[in-house]
Amino acid sequence: MSPAGFQSAAPKSVRLRLTGGRVLREGRLRQRSVAIADGRISRGPLPEVDMSGYYILPGIVDLYGTGLDQAPDADPVARLAAAERETAAHGITTAWLAQGWSREGGAADPGTALAMLEAHGDYAAARALVDLRLALICDTHTVASRDALLAAVRRFRVDLVLFADRLSQLGTRRPAHRPSNAGLCQVANAARDVPRHLCRLAEGFDTLGVTYGSLGDRDGETRETFSMIGAKLCTRPERRSAAALARAVGDPVLVSSTAILGAGGAGADRTALDLVRHGMVNALVSDTSPGGLARAAFALTRADILPLPEAWSLISAAPASILRLPDRGVIDYGRRADLALVNADTREVEGTIVAGRVAYLSGAAAERFILSRAEVALAAE
Repeated sequence: MSPAGFQSAAPKSVRLRLTGGRVLREGRLRQRSVAIADGRISRGPLPEVDMSGYYILPGIVDLYGTGLDQAPDADPVARLAAAERETAAHGITTAWLAQGWSREGGAADPGTALAMLEAHGDYAAARALVDLRLALICDTHTVASRDALLAAVRRFRVDLVLFADRLSQLGTRRPAHRPSNAGLCQVANAARDVPRHLCRLAEGFDTLGVTYGSLGDRDGETRETFSMIGAKLCTRPERRSAAALARAVGDPVLVSSTAILGAGGAGADRTALDLVRHGMVNALVSDTSPGGLARAAFALTRADILPLPEAWSLISAAPASILRLPDRGVIDYGRRADLALVNADTREVEGTIVAGRVAYLSGAAAERFILSRAEVALAAE
């Protein structure tokens, strides 16, 4: 185990029983034990680890996480490894990492994105503990690269794409991140082809079984447009009107955990809290801040907006259901043993188990595993 508690070499699946903790099961917190064998929640007598004083919660599922295109000069494998360390340290067991596909250049350039997709395939197969996946953040104006995008989605089995109108955001970018004047003109000229372009992408995604949506809808009209072409996920809407439209037509609304917690010490976003309070939010996403998900769930509980089982569902069962992953998001017999071990006093994640493999341990939880009198048997995967 590394000093930070992250397992750098792939461990085997544990065979053990976690006892004494408060387990979130069937929508309730109960004083029960959780048995793990062969990577799944199991039954029967097994070596025990005392987890008194801990919550044993379903592993977190993050549908919009760390941005891999935020460090364009870093090696792709190094970026993936860093992202995995951070996600594992915060109880995330399944994560969609954001990778841009844009005409802006840099790490979101289609060519660079393809290199990241290639590196991800190798990394996930060879060394990943967390179930790391890539979500492509597709600039709506990338008309010229449509065929390449569809080919990449097919080849690398991308299962989540979010549309983003990056052109409207260029005015707020630093000059070093803006495309050339010629590039801006080309993008503007392509704008008239965008509606047809998005419809063709939607048809391709439907054929390939891809889940797709939009990022940062400005208003209800924008959300309605995306919904009509099948882009159902309303991710990080900017205004209540976008979320309201989404809910009216049955589209899932995904709100950023940073909005729940407040960024830069400015306090929570009242709109985000109101959306949760009125049942208009289907799930929370980390929005590139993995540690925010667990903290947001507990913040909602402290504010008496939701009880912990319902708040935690927003980051586990609900996102797993949205992306059609029936084997995770809840603790139940036969499901994947994806667990977050949270210190009940500090509310800090001290352990993460992914498909029965220990991905992260720290603090007193690590001591429990190390000092347990039980011989924790390891079974070959």
